[in-house]
Amino acid sequence: MTQDPCSLSATELLTAYRTKTLSPVEATRAVLARITQLNPVLNCFNLIDAKSALASARTSEERWAKGTPIGLLDGVPTSIKDIILTKGWPTRRGSKTTDPAGPWKDDAPAVARLREHGAVLVGKTTTPEFGWKGVTDSPLTGITRNPWNPQKTPGGSSGGSAAAVAAGMGPLTVGTDGGGSVRIPCAFTGLFGLKPSFGRVPAWPLSPFGTVAHLGPMTRTVTDAALMMNVLSRPDLRDWHALPFDDCDYLEGLDDGVRGLRIAYSPDLGYAKVDREIAALVKKALQVFEDLGAQVEEVDPGFENQQEVFTLHWFPGAAYVVRSIPAAKRKLMDKGLLQVARAGEKITMKQYQEGVTRRGALGVLMNQFHQKYDLLLTPTLPLPAFEAGKEVADVVKERRWTDWSPFSYPFNLTQQPAASIPCGLTKAGLPAGLHIVGPKYADALVLRAARAYESACPIALPDLSRLGR
Repeated sequence: MTQDPCSLSATELLTAYRTKTLSPVEATRAVLARITQLNPVLNCFNLIDAKSALASARTSEERWAKGTPIGLLDGVPTSIKDIILTKGWPTRRGSKTTDPAGPWKDDAPAVARLREHGAVLVGKTTTPEFGWKGVTDSPLTGITRNPWNPQKTPGGSSGGSAAAVAAGMGPLTVGTDGGGSVRIPCAFTGLFGLKPSFGRVPAWPLSPFGTVAHLGPMTRTVTDAALMMNVLSRPDLRDWHALPFDDCDYLEGLDDGVRGLRIAYSPDLGYAKVDREIAALVKKALQVFEDLGAQVEEVDPGFENQQEVFTLHWFPGAAYVVRSIPAAKRKLMDKGLLQVARAGEKITMKQYQEGVTRRGALGVLMNQFHQKYDLLLTPTLPLPAFEAGKEVADVVKERRWTDWSPFSYPFNLTQQPAASIPCGLTKAGLPAGLHIVGPKYADALVLRAARAYESACPIALPDLSRLGR
């Protein structure tokens, strides 16, 4: 095959394996070579296990030669965010306080399902410490950078995962999303990412940030994400919060389009300030849905800024994390995380319970909203990627990452499915993201709408020549 294996989607790789025009070993070697070349620039992997990956690829190649692949992803190079437990590999969580010696005896449900379906695991991707913020830098691994412009952040907290997939270091990765951590980096790096309905993808152990935290696929195509959902959504008894397994095939009906759907469009949720270029690109995307037959109406969902409600859930989680670390080791931790933890310590039980009540009211409001509208479209983020190594774009106007991510965390509170798909580039050549939010449990509908948009506006990849390639 003359095409670069690193540019192929998982679906294309599987077709190449089936037709014997490419082998899992060839694809894995190409991905490992890309990692060797570009990881020093982007810093998106903190663990690379070439020996294990090649051994898995050889075993997969033998199965394909016999015509007996073991699952839906047999031989596809895949990475895992270093928040998610992976047997035999340290899960450092971006922290110097974790012990690399382990023992590391368990696979989280997502990793277990990927192994069962033959995915070739190549390594662990970087994260801010314990996944606490919307950009990716940590005391342990330093600064992770954006393939579209290495001076910019890829976002976070699944920033290493996003940078890896965007730069061709494997077509599939698993991220976590507790306040936007799949959708934020996908918007900044021009990828597709889905935060499924809470409980649709089993998780274990439960995130210290509780029931706002989801796991989901991050890919270069919507079809690849649907394929991953067929694997990741399979049941695991260790997740007490998991939804009943429904054996949904997310590929079925994926190309059914959006004709006749009632779609609400909110440019700012009624309160967010959005960069003009981002706003224009998102508004332009609406015409695509109308051209495809959807009924689009500009309307706000009707809730106020949810930042305070979110922090009442997020900051106590940070406090819980820091309390679990011996006091002598806390000097090794991210100062921003420690600040958030101190704020979390000050939240009273009364304040927290009020936050729970307000969260419930938000969920009811959105349930009612979706009685009229099948989907809600917004910008994923109000701004393009900013300077790497910073938590905020503007230190005068913003204090914490939650100040510049107003579109993502409301839908962690409501536990609805939400996705980000690229919808164009700014004049500076940085991606913008379109946010597609569906009713609770309508994960397949969100994927279908994203696929319809992608069919008209295919996802572009960054020019890697500026990275020395």
